[in-house]
Amino acid sequence: MSKPIRVLVVDDSALMRKLIPQMLERDGSIQVAGTAMDGAYALEKIAELKPDVITLDLEMPRMDGNETLREIARNHHIPVIVVSAHTTAGASATFKALSAGALDFVAKPANASSARMDEIAAELISKIKGAAHGKIGVPPMVVNVRPAAKLPRMKTGVTRAAPTKILAIGISTGGPNTLQYVLAQLPPDFPGTILVVQHMPEGFTEMFARRLNDTCPLDVQEARSGDLLLAGRALVCPGNRHMRVRKMPLGPVVVLSDEDRVNGHRPSVDVLFRSIAQEFGAQAIAVLMTGMGDDGADAMGAVKAAGGLTMAQDAESCVVFGMPKAAIERGHAMRVVSLDTLAPTLHAQCGIVRPLSPAGMTTQPVV
Repeated sequence: MSKPIRVLVVDDSALMRKLIPQMLERDGSIQVAGTAMDGAYALEKIAELKPDVITLDLEMPRMDGNETLREIARNHHIPVIVVSAHTTAGASATFKALSAGALDFVAKPANASSARMDEIAAELISKIKGAAHGKIGVPPMVVNVRPAAKLPRMKTGVTRAAPTKILAIGISTGGPNTLQYVLAQLPPDFPGTILVVQHMPEGFTEMFARRLNDTCPLDVQEARSGDLLLAGRALVCPGNRHMRVRKMPLGPVVVLSDEDRVNGHRPSVDVLFRSIAQEFGAQAIAVLMTGMGDDGADAMGAVKAAGGLTMAQDAESCVVFGMPKAAIERGHAMRVVSLDTLAPTLHAQCGIVRPLSPAGMTTQPVV
């Protein structure tokens, strides 16, 4: 029998320090090693308790979560799952924490009673298990790397063309920084539309899209039903919605829905991939990146069968090699690509000839 995953719970709320351990210890593979009421106390306990994973509140007295996270990243090699307030301010602090090295986050319910906390129990347990086997400090910190030359945005008022390719990206744990790194390398006149399903709660995806738009040459927005698919546009699926595409007389558009969860997720990568396979066939490109579970793996097979291109991020550059691994093992990934070579590969597949990456990098075709 494998050793249990030792977790340190850091939260200034006495109620949370009671409820979170109760939730976690329902799973026999997790052991709560201890709790701490603030960041300073947590840093003292790390050396004593030697936890495998830390859950971290961000709003704490004395030493807040982001300052604590910086100390953990500087002096310890321990994955951190942020337990964030489900508010605008909480979302902003959460994205700062992800940029500082937090592996993932779970949003607290607005009413943090025992019954409401049960709603996030499965998600938190799953993310702790993924974090225990994830990689710390490689893709999450890659957000600090920028392309050698910043690409200008497309001029205001320029009419965007119809896309030549429909690129769908499925991503989860480690996704925000990893995705920012890739999209920052795509030019404003990218000839395809990019559709993103990032496993993220409702209320966080709008801010996520704004952050991407601020740091990338592309036009990045949170998707709305009826949005046109245009070249150089990236659309992020809203939390708690599914995203499909549909060809219409005025052009292809996004269609959002509130249907049941698929593979335990809403949004689900599977839903998007099956949609692009059905509507666009050989024009479709499906990419699975870092994340836990197998969402998108089966539907990637539908894209491949329809004549589209399928790619998976390689194990070495993933925070958690779950979703890409599932697609590779099922034979649905036509190429396995490192994070550093993904943008240049997309350039080549979409007919862009200007190099934006170190010379000599190649992808790994799946044999």
